[in-house]
Amino acid sequence: MEKVISGFVRFTSSPYNERKQLFAELATGQSPEVLFITCADSRVDPNLLTQSQPGDLFIIRNAGNIVPPHAKVAGGVTASIEFAVAALGVKHIVVCGHSDCGAMKGALNPAGLDGLPHVQEWLDHSRAAVEVVKAKHGQATINELSNVTEENVLLQMQHLKTHPAVASRLSTGEVDLHGWVYDIEHGTVNAFDEAQNSFIPAEERYADLIQKGKDDRLQTAS
Repeated sequence: MEKVISGFVRFTSSPYNERKQLFAELATGQSPEVLFITCADSRVDPNLLTQSQPGDLFIIRNAGNIVPPHAKVAGGVTASIEFAVAALGVKHIVVCGHSDCGAMKGALNPAGLDGLPHVQEWLDHSRAAVEVVKAKHGQATINELSNVTEENVLLQMQHLKTHPAVASRLSTGEVDLHGWVYDIEHGTVNAFDEAQNSFIPAEERYADLIQKGKDDRLQTAS
């Protein structure tokens, strides 16, 4: 806790002052472009990973970056998705899994969660991902962790489509869905590419956007 408190003290004296104008603008509202759904794992930092500023991302975090299918019973994830899409008007939704995910290890071995009944029930939302890996690879053991992680991202993207606010905006092209898997050790991201039906390096998946960003910066500089 000492590290956390010390960090806050440093924040109030330096980083805050360096971006005082930004925080003044954020004090009266937010208009994020991206809803970023990722794991609660302490090793995953969405703002660090994307090098984004406060106010850029509307973030939902939970064990396993899970999106429960839409239901009449309200839940925190469902309400947050609805608010981000219908009220804030985000244009992109990213579901981001990661390497060495403890939640996915639990999904692969639900019997090992006997002492964690709420975690066990929560991870039922990832069960279909495990079953898909079993069907494709003939097994679903810890050796298939990376495959389960990818399939879980795709599954949660499907769950997103059951949410009315998301479905309606997908139909009009107002929202785009993105599936990512972050490799903690190597600092890389693989993104799902529909044309190839596989996860490929994000630099390849978003090559056009990356080039456009470079061109815009050159134009601004000139």
